[in-house]
Amino acid sequence: MLLQPFQLETERMILRPWRESDRAPFAAMNTDPEVMSFFASTMTRKESDAALARFQAAYDRDGFGFFVAELRDTRTFAGIIGAQTMRDAVPNLPQPAVEIGWRLPRALHGQGLATEGAHATVAFCFNQLGLREVVAVTALGNQPSRHVMEKLGMTHRPDLDFDRPRVPADHPNLRHTLYQLRNAT
Repeated sequence: MLLQPFQLETERMILRPWRESDRAPFAAMNTDPEVMSFFASTMTRKESDAALARFQAAYDRDGFGFFVAELRDTRTFAGIIGAQTMRDAVPNLPQPAVEIGWRLPRALHGQGLATEGAHATVAFCFNQLGLREVVAVTALGNQPSRHVMEKLGMTHRPDLDFDRPRVPADHPNLRHTLYQLRNAT
């Protein structure tokens, strides 16, 4: 069952629990080569469903995870935004670490929605979960996501650059970089 007991709201979005009807637009987003250009590859429907199952298992385990982003005006799927305990340990980063992230359909890129949703996620992590810090990681060349991280006030930590374990060694997106944000309170 895909249930989460709360949602976050922003000016233009609702970050809400997963519904069965989200599987198809999530899978469609994951097959888009442009959306997935900084990942190891696009995803099949089976891989998308497995990712959703991982998100739900993480939520069940930790009490937080990735939400579905839904546009307020149209109530349409606008991607995923949220936080999770990192699946892969980053060398020299104390574990467990909580990673914030986002993935939006191509039609919604460049509209500030990732930043808006990430701000709400950071506030949730600090104010409701009481976390002392969050991190975000991306492929070195992913300038749009790095720009979102900078807008959030995150600090780039090039000393923590790492090779992503689930990315093939000869892949151009093997090397990842990390940004960190500490709770000021």
